[in-house]
Amino acid sequence: PPLDVLAETPRWLDARISGLTAERLRIPEAPGKWSVAAVLAHLADTELVIGVRSRFIVGDREPPLTGFDQDSWATEFRYLDSDPAVSLGLFMAVRSANLRHWRALSPEQWQRIGHHSERGPTSAVLNLKISAAHDLAHRRQIDRILSGKR
Repeated sequence: PPLDVLAETPRWLDARISGLTAERLRIPEAPGKWSVAAVLAHLADTELVIGVRSRFIVGDREPPLTGFDQDSWATEFRYLDSDPAVSLGLFMAVRSANLRHWRALSPEQWQRIGHHSERGPTSAVLNLKISAAHDLAHRRQIDRILSGKR
């Protein structure tokens, strides 16, 4: 279930990178690819966006939801140079707030929609499922980066 995935990801991330140096976490998977530190920065930014989208969907009536270019954000916000501890801390704090928000939604609120600039109509529940799938994809990416397999 999506809420279970979303609840376990902070512990998974903490356990997966525990004991690794910031320098190790900044080694990219390959030239031009992300490092674990970059993935953590991306996860922190995405968690902010997903939480805001969810609040707009629930709090407004059919709001517009803007997409973003993750590669542009990685460049503009210097993900490769980010501090993994800061990114993880931000991710964990925002995820905790988002979990509290999601767990409080009524069945009717889960069905409310916003209009995503790329995906079209997006319900609160679809937004949640997308977030959980996003977590799983980046968890696999982190495992791949740390294993050295491409």
